[in-house]
Amino acid sequence: YTILSKVHSDRNVYPSAGVLFVHVLEREYFKGEFPPYPKPGEVSNDPITFNTNLMGYPDRPGWLRYIQRTPYSDGVLYGSPTVENVGKPTIIEITAYNRRTFETARHNLVINIMSAEDFPLPYQAEFFIRNMNVEEMLASEVLGDFLGAVKNVWQPERLNAINITSALDRGGRVPLPINDMKEGVYVMVGADVPFSSCLREVENPQNQLRCSQEMEPVITCDKKFRTQFHIDWCKISLVDNTKQVSTFQEVIRGEGILPDGGEYKPPSDTLKSRDYYSDFLITLAVPSAIALVLFLILAYIMCCRREGVEKRNMQTPDIQLVHHSAIQKSTKELRDMSKNREIAWPLSTLPVFNPVTGEIVPPLHTDSYDNTSMPLMQTQQ
Repeated sequence: YTILSKVHSDRNVYPSAGVLFVHVLEREYFKGEFPPYPKPGEVSNDPITFNTNLMGYPDRPGWLRYIQRTPYSDGVLYGSPTVENVGKPTIIEITAYNRRTFETARHNLVINIMSAEDFPLPYQAEFFIRNMNVEEMLASEVLGDFLGAVKNVWQPERLNAINITSALDRGGRVPLPINDMKEGVYVMVGADVPFSSCLREVENPQNQLRCSQEMEPVITCDKKFRTQFHIDWCKISLVDNTKQVSTFQEVIRGEGILPDGGEYKPPSDTLKSRDYYSDFLITLAVPSAIALVLFLILAYIMCCRREGVEKRNMQTPDIQLVHHSAIQKSTKELRDMSKNREIAWPLSTLPVFNPVTGEIVPPLHTDSYDNTSMPLMQTQQ
């Protein structure tokens, strides 16, 4: 069901298209490529990381993934080869970095993808395992145990592991570092017989209702997985390729569909140089000249066309100027009088007789009286 190989220099491997391929990059092998540990007698445990890429390219092929949790763990290449790459050798450059000595070692892995006679398997099921990480599931013994449990439930003649995908690659979130929580992993398997009644139980209306209410569905064969694998039955996917109908439809051209314009013809490499001087004049020089003219006109109006006080008086009638001057003089006189209130009030502003008896009333204040606080008009007694 899987091809598991060790790391060797310029190793040739022969995976099958549509079958899970796993290749382990062992740190123990690459330790021999680096200098010994500085102190004799001590065990070397240098941190080693790997970089993998397709020869001549910066990254790996689209179907091939790589994972290494820490510099003290082995790296793993895994993926499901495609039919398009059958017969084409894929050379992967593996570069090991020693993080202690900063030295590198490079090896080549030649992947020769073979065609599978019974590929693709028509019945495919994808399981979501919640208590596993992808590197744990890629271990041969763990994957073998899972396929054994699936085979007991499904009872197929042929069963292959097609692909393994981390839940993080499907939009999952990184779990909290508590209670040893796992990321989760999707495992797709294929078989040559229809799905068993146990797998079909997830399609029951009762189980669909429980899944919609975020409740665990009732699956009779769950106990065969529960001892080691916690499967989320609400996320299981069953695909029957024998009932897949081609959905290709002829495109009817109409509104919203552009006509075929033929092949794209890029411009010639020998392009003539263009003079942007005229564009500069139109874009920058002309607006600047117009702004300068407007500034000069405004400056002439504001600075050179001022009338002044003398010209204003010459254009004003004499009688208006006399009235204005008289008002100013009267205002100035009133202000001066308000400043001289300490002078004795004139008798004409005081009552000289009693309006009831007719007797002469003496002044209400003497010369030594502080008349600055007296009101202008006295209250009649």
